[in-house]
Parts: sequence; C-alpha cells; structure tokens
Amino acid sequence: MNKRYFVLPLISLMIACGGGEEKKADKLARLKQEKAKLDAEIKTIEKDLKAGDSTAVKTKTVTIADVQTTVFEHFIDIQGDVDARENVQVSAQSPGIIKAILVREGQTVSKGQTLAQVDDQVMRSNLAQLQTQLDLATTLYDKQANLWRQKIGSEVQYLTAKSQKESLEKNIATMRDQINLTRIISPINGTVDQVIAKIGDAASPGMPAFRVVNVSNLRVVANVAEAFAGKVTTGDEVEVTFPDIQKSFRTKIGFASRTIDPLSRTIRVEIPVSGNKDLHPNMLAQIRIVDYRANDAVVVPVNVIQYSLGKPYVLTVKGSGDKIQASRSYIELGRTYNDKAEIKSGLNTGDKIITTGFQGLNDNDFIKL
Repeated sequence: MNKRYFVLPLISLMIACGGGEEKKADKLARLKQEKAKLDAEIKTIEKDLKAGDSTAVKTKTVTIADVQTTVFEHFIDIQGDVDARENVQVSAQSPGIIKAILVREGQTVSKGQTLAQVDDQVMRSNLAQLQTQLDLATTLYDKQANLWRQKIGSEVQYLTAKSQKESLEKNIATMRDQINLTRIISPINGTVDQVIAKIGDAASPGMPAFRVVNVSNLRVVANVAEAFAGKVTTGDEVEVTFPDIQKSFRTKIGFASRTIDPLSRTIRVEIPVSGNKDLHPNMLAQIRIVDYRANDAVVVPVNVIQYSLGKPYVLTVKGSGDKIQASRSYIELGRTYNDKAEIKSGLNTGDKIITTGFQGLNDNDFIKL
C-alpha cells in the first residue's frame, strides 16, 4: 500500500480529536463564568433579604408603659354561701291536732308570738273544773281561817283547808303551763319563711311546722382547705362578691376555726354581712382572703415576662429620638396573682417596659413607639 494514503486519514483523525477537546474547554470556561455570575447574584439577594429582615425587626412598632409602684395583693380564692345565724324550724311543744294557723308566709313576727294553736279543749275543760274546785276550797279556807282567828275549831281543820287550797292553786298553775304549750310560738324575731303545718295536721315535738328566719343577722360561711389553715385567722381582710346580684364589698373575717374537720380536712370561716336587704340565705358568695400585701410594689402584667435559660426578664426601652432600642432587663419575681406579677428587683420606678410587640424582639433591636 502507498504510505501516503495511510498518513492522510491519521492526520484527519488527530485534527478531529483536537477540535473536540477545544470545544469542551470552551464549554467548561463558559459554565464557570455562569456559575460565578449566579453565585454573585445569590449573595446579593441573600444580603438584601437579610438587610430587609433586619430592618423590619429594628423598626418594629411597640407599646410601652411606665413602671410605677402600687399595692399588690395575693388572695386565697374560695366559695361560700350566705347563712342566717337565726334560721329556725319551729315545732309544737306538745302533741295534738292543729286547729288554727295564725300567720302567713312573709309575715314579720316577734319573739314569743303565737304562730299556730294546737287543740286544747280537754285541757281547758280540766282547768275549768280545777278552778271550780279552787273557788270552793278558797271559801272553806277563808271560813276556817276566820274561825281559827277566833280560836274556834281545831288547828288540823285550818291546816287541811289551807293545804287543799294551795294544792289546787298549784294544779291550776301546772294546767295553765300545759295549755301554753299548745301554742306554737316563734323563738326569735324574724320573718315567716315557710308555713309547713296545715289545719287538721297532727303536731308533735320535733316535727317542723314553720320556718322563721332573721334576715337582719346574716353571715357568709365557707370552708378553707387545710393547706391554707395557717394563713387564715380571725380579723383577716376579705373581699366578698355576690355574682347573682353583682355586688361586692370588703370586710374582715369574723371567725376562723382553729380545728380542722377530720372528714373534709378544712377549717370553717364566718364573715358577718348584716344589714344588706339584697342578701338571702343560701345565696352563692365568692370569697377572696388577703394572705399577702405589698404596699409599694412594682407590678407588671404576667404576659410580658419572658425567660432565657430559665431566668425571667422583660424588655425595656433605652435611647431617645430615632434611636430607641429594646433592652433586656433580668428580674426577680415575687408572687403572682391572676394576670399580675410582683417584681422584687430588676425594675425601678420610671422604667419603660414593652407591653405589646415584644414578641421576636432581641436585646438592642431598634424599635419605634
């Protein structure tokens, strides 16, 4: 074969391979340029986004409040009800048939007033017989005494007449007492709250016939859990609220038991509430007993308190003009009640705390009011 024909294809192949390598190099260079351009654009966009977010935080609008001292109170919350000190179920003192009801519900009665009458016909008949016998015995005694003064008759006759007369007088007195027991009487001053008995009913001691209540002598009674027994004493200040009539007032505990009930594990407290015509026995009462008071306390809303590594802090304001920043102030918490918290240290009168808009704020972030 001619060598010239062998060399020409080889040269063509080498030229073709060399041209392919040059194209790949160009493509690689082009891709690197595009990658560098994209990386630059990504960095620019990330920087803009970061700057935009930072600006949003720094210019966040917040609401502030001045720190002031006030009275902080902590309460023990319990529930009680209104009770009448004189709330009496009245029953008959002797058995019999009720023949008359002399009062009606809602009527004001006085102590000793007759509410109903039990049949006393037989007793009154017996009393009449005794009275007749007494009249005769009195006449005989008077005559015998007159004779005895004249030294006529014997002393035995005189003493016998006297004994008969005195015996009948005692019997009559006893009978009158028994007749008085047939009256159902009110033991207190008050109002007839319920008429239970009816004419013709059989009355007997211990069976309620009326309920009489003295509404001018009321109290609120409640039970306090054993855990608070050592914190509640007679004379403690208390706030009583009656939700049904939307009234409340402050007073003092009139009595706090020193004995714990073995069944309920509670102590009993009584709060006098006399003289309020709107109150009724068994009305619900909400009681708040003051067990702690600080007169000059720094108080903040509980919801503004945040925590960092378990330590409580609030965000306050520092700076002035257009350069107002949030500042983290660590605090020492005292007691809390409902939505208020007592601050023992970390805040002073005149400090300004951020009350709304503090979410997401960091220390030294710029803010606007």
